[in-house]
Amino acid sequence: MKPINDRVVVKPAPAEEKTAGGIIIPDTAKEKPQRGEIIAVGPGKDDNKMTVKKGDIVLYGKYAGQELNHQGNDYLIMREDDILVILD
Repeated sequence: MKPINDRVVVKPAPAEEKTAGGIIIPDTAKEKPQRGEIIAVGPGKDDNKMTVKKGDIVLYGKYAGQELNHQGNDYLIMREDDILVILD
Protein backbone atom coordinates (compact mmCIF):
# COMPACT_ATOMS: atom_id res chain seq x y z
CA MET A 1 0.00 0.00 0.00
CA LYS A 2 1.23 3.47 -0.81
CA PRO A 3 -0.91 6.32 0.53
CA ILE A 4 -1.19 9.58 -1.41
CA ASN A 5 -0.75 13.20 -0.32
CA ASP A 6 -0.76 13.68 3.48
CA ARG A 7 -2.27 10.30 4.34
CA VAL A 8 -0.76 7.52 6.43
CA VAL A 9 -1.60 3.84 6.97
CA VAL A 10 -1.72 2.78 10.62
CA LYS A 11 -1.91 -0.74 12.07
CA PRO A 12 -4.00 -0.32 15.24
CA ALA A 13 -2.73 -1.89 18.47
CA PRO A 14 -4.90 -4.76 19.74
CA ALA A 15 -7.68 -3.85 22.18
CA GLU A 16 -6.92 -4.36 25.86
CA GLU A 17 -7.99 -7.80 27.14
CA LYS A 18 -7.64 -7.02 30.89
CA THR A 19 -7.75 -3.97 33.13
CA ALA A 20 -4.78 -2.96 35.27
CA GLY A 21 -6.48 -4.74 38.19
CA GLY A 22 -6.73 -8.02 36.25
CA ILE A 23 -10.42 -7.90 35.33
CA ILE A 24 -11.09 -9.49 31.92
CA ILE A 25 -12.91 -7.12 29.54
CA PRO A 26 -15.71 -8.74 27.47
CA ASP A 27 -15.73 -8.12 23.69
CA THR A 28 -18.83 -5.93 23.94
CA ALA A 29 -17.10 -3.52 26.35
CA LYS A 30 -13.73 -3.23 24.62
CA GLU A 31 -12.86 0.24 23.41
CA LYS A 32 -11.51 0.97 19.96
CA PRO A 33 -7.71 1.32 20.22
CA GLN A 34 -6.30 4.84 19.83
CA ARG A 35 -2.71 3.83 19.31
CA GLY A 36 -0.92 2.13 16.46
CA GLU A 37 2.16 1.76 14.29
CA ILE A 38 2.71 3.69 11.06
CA ILE A 39 2.96 1.17 8.20
CA ALA A 40 3.18 3.55 5.22
CA VAL A 41 3.45 7.32 4.70
CA GLY A 42 2.42 9.45 1.72
CA PRO A 43 4.75 12.05 0.18
CA GLY A 44 3.03 15.08 1.77
CA LYS A 45 0.85 17.81 0.31
CA ASP A 46 1.58 21.28 -1.08
CA ASP A 47 5.35 21.00 -0.49
CA ASN A 48 4.79 20.19 3.23
CA LYS A 49 6.91 17.23 4.25
CA MET A 50 5.48 14.56 6.53
CA THR A 51 6.57 14.62 10.19
CA VAL A 52 5.81 10.92 10.83
CA LYS A 53 7.72 8.01 9.35
CA LYS A 54 7.24 4.28 8.92
CA GLY A 55 7.63 2.45 12.25
CA ASP A 56 6.53 5.37 14.47
CA ILE A 57 4.10 4.49 17.27
CA VAL A 58 1.37 7.14 17.39
CA LEU A 59 -1.77 8.15 19.26
CA TYR A 60 -4.72 9.34 17.19
CA GLY A 61 -8.27 10.57 17.74
CA LYS A 62 -10.94 8.08 18.78
CA TYR A 63 -12.90 8.38 15.53
CA ALA A 64 -9.96 9.14 13.22
CA GLY A 65 -9.37 7.36 9.96
CA GLN A 66 -11.08 5.04 7.55
CA GLU A 67 -10.99 1.35 8.42
CA LEU A 68 -9.56 -1.02 5.82
CA ASN A 69 -9.04 -4.77 5.72
CA HIS A 70 -6.18 -5.69 3.39
CA GLN A 71 -4.95 -9.27 2.98
CA GLY A 72 -6.64 -10.28 6.25
CA ASN A 73 -5.14 -7.44 8.34
CA ASP A 74 -6.98 -4.42 9.74
CA TYR A 75 -5.57 -0.95 9.05
CA LEU A 76 -6.63 2.67 9.32
CA ILE A 77 -6.00 5.27 6.63
CA MET A 78 -5.93 8.80 8.02
CA ARG A 79 -4.56 12.26 7.42
CA GLU A 80 -1.40 13.21 9.26
CA ASP A 81 -3.45 15.94 11.00
CA ASP A 82 -5.49 13.20 12.78
CA ILE A 83 -2.35 12.03 14.61
CA LEU A 84 -2.06 13.62 18.05
CA VAL A 85 1.40 12.54 19.21
CA ILE A 86 4.35 10.33 18.31
CA LEU A 87 5.37 8.09 21.23
CA ASP A 88 9.06 7.47 21.97
